[in-house]
Amino acid sequence: MTGGGADYCFECVGLASLVQEAYASCRKGWGKTIVLGVQKPGSQLSLSSFEVLHSGKTLTGALFGGVKAKSDLPLLLKRYIDNELQVDEFVTHEVKFQDINKAFELLMGGKCIRCVIWMDK
Repeated sequence: MTGGGADYCFECVGLASLVQEAYASCRKGWGKTIVLGVQKPGSQLSLSSFEVLHSGKTLTGALFGGVKAKSDLPLLLKRYIDNELQVDEFVTHEVKFQDINKAFELLMGGKCIRCVIWMDK
Protein backbone atom coordinates (compact mmCIF):
# COMPACT_ATOMS: atom_id res chain seq x y z
CA MET A 1 0.00 0.00 0.00
CA THR A 2 2.82 2.44 0.84
CA GLY A 3 5.45 0.98 -1.46
CA GLY A 4 7.90 0.00 1.28
CA GLY A 5 6.42 1.21 4.54
CA ALA A 6 5.21 4.40 6.15
CA ASP A 7 7.54 7.28 6.90
CA TYR A 8 5.78 7.85 10.25
CA CYS A 9 3.71 5.47 12.39
CA PHE A 10 1.95 6.51 15.59
CA GLU A 11 0.86 4.15 18.35
CA CYS A 12 -1.80 5.90 20.43
CA VAL A 13 -3.64 3.04 22.12
CA GLY A 14 -1.05 1.82 24.59
CA LEU A 15 -0.52 -1.81 23.54
CA ALA A 16 2.95 -3.31 23.15
CA SER A 17 1.72 -5.48 20.27
CA LEU A 18 0.63 -2.35 18.39
CA VAL A 19 4.01 -0.70 18.99
CA GLN A 20 5.60 -3.74 17.36
CA GLU A 21 3.13 -3.54 14.44
CA ALA A 22 3.79 0.17 13.98
CA TYR A 23 7.55 -0.39 14.04
CA ALA A 24 7.24 -3.23 11.52
CA SER A 25 5.13 -0.96 9.26
CA CYS A 26 7.79 1.78 9.07
CA ARG A 27 9.97 2.22 6.03
CA LYS A 28 13.44 0.75 6.33
CA GLY A 29 16.15 3.37 6.31
CA TRP A 30 14.27 6.33 7.78
CA GLY A 31 10.86 5.26 9.13
CA LYS A 32 9.93 6.65 12.52
CA THR A 33 7.54 5.13 15.08
CA ILE A 34 6.24 7.49 17.75
CA VAL A 35 4.67 5.93 20.85
CA LEU A 36 1.96 8.06 22.47
CA GLY A 37 -0.16 5.42 24.20
CA VAL A 38 0.60 4.16 27.70
CA GLN A 39 0.18 0.55 28.74
CA LYS A 40 -0.04 -0.75 32.30
CA PRO A 41 3.08 -0.14 34.43
CA GLY A 42 5.63 -2.91 34.01
CA SER A 43 4.51 -3.89 30.50
CA GLN A 44 7.33 -5.10 28.28
CA LEU A 45 8.05 -4.42 24.63
CA SER A 46 9.91 -7.06 22.60
CA LEU A 47 11.76 -6.18 19.40
CA SER A 48 14.42 -8.08 17.50
CA SER A 49 17.83 -6.54 18.25
CA PHE A 50 18.95 -7.47 14.72
CA GLU A 51 15.97 -5.60 13.23
CA VAL A 52 16.57 -2.55 15.41
CA LEU A 53 20.28 -2.45 14.52
CA HIS A 54 19.97 -3.06 10.79
CA SER A 55 16.69 -1.43 9.82
CA GLY A 56 17.65 2.24 10.18
CA LYS A 57 14.27 2.90 11.78
CA THR A 58 13.64 5.08 14.82
CA LEU A 59 11.43 4.26 17.80
CA THR A 60 10.67 7.11 20.16
CA GLY A 61 8.17 8.12 22.79
CA ALA A 62 6.47 11.49 23.08
CA LEU A 63 5.39 11.94 26.67
CA PHE A 64 2.92 14.83 26.93
CA GLY A 65 3.32 15.41 23.20
CA GLY A 66 7.03 16.15 23.51
CA VAL A 67 6.47 19.41 25.41
CA LYS A 68 9.62 20.93 26.86
CA ALA A 69 8.46 22.25 30.22
CA LYS A 70 11.01 25.05 30.67
CA SER A 71 10.55 26.67 27.26
CA ASP A 72 7.08 25.54 26.12
CA LEU A 73 4.94 25.92 29.24
CA PRO A 74 5.33 29.73 29.52
CA LEU A 75 4.28 30.05 25.86
CA LEU A 76 1.31 27.72 26.34
CA LEU A 77 0.26 29.58 29.50
CA LYS A 78 0.35 32.91 27.64
CA ARG A 79 -1.77 31.45 24.82
CA TYR A 80 -4.26 30.15 27.41
CA ILE A 81 -4.47 33.53 29.19
CA ASP A 82 -4.95 35.25 25.81
CA ASN A 83 -7.82 32.80 25.00
CA GLU A 84 -5.90 31.39 22.05
CA LEU A 85 -5.67 27.93 23.61
CA GLN A 86 -8.80 26.21 24.89
CA VAL A 87 -8.14 23.60 27.59
CA ASP A 88 -10.99 23.99 30.07
CA GLU A 89 -13.25 21.55 28.23
CA PHE A 90 -10.69 18.77 28.75
CA VAL A 91 -11.04 18.96 32.55
CA THR A 92 -13.70 16.38 33.31
CA HIS A 93 -13.29 16.08 37.11
CA GLU A 94 -12.14 18.13 40.07
CA VAL A 95 -11.20 16.66 43.46
CA LYS A 96 -9.80 17.82 46.79
CA PHE A 97 -6.16 17.01 47.56
CA GLN A 98 -7.17 14.47 50.19
CA ASP A 99 -9.01 12.59 47.39
CA ILE A 100 -5.95 12.40 45.12
CA ASN A 101 -6.20 8.60 44.95
CA LYS A 102 -9.69 8.99 43.48
CA ALA A 103 -8.17 11.13 40.71
CA PHE A 104 -5.66 8.39 39.89
CA GLU A 105 -8.42 5.77 39.89
CA LEU A 106 -10.46 7.85 37.44
CA LEU A 107 -7.48 8.30 35.11
CA MET A 108 -6.29 4.69 35.27
CA GLY A 109 -9.86 3.46 34.75
CA GLY A 110 -10.29 5.62 31.65
CA LYS A 111 -13.20 7.49 33.28
CA CYS A 112 -11.84 11.02 32.83
CA ILE A 113 -9.65 13.00 30.47
CA ARG A 114 -8.00 15.31 33.01
CA CYS A 115 -8.59 15.89 36.67
CA VAL A 116 -7.79 19.09 38.58
CA ILE A 117 -6.64 18.53 42.15
CA TRP A 118 -7.44 21.43 44.47
CA MET A 119 -5.28 22.06 47.53
CA ASP A 120 -7.93 23.98 49.50
CA LYS A 121 -11.31 23.28 47.90
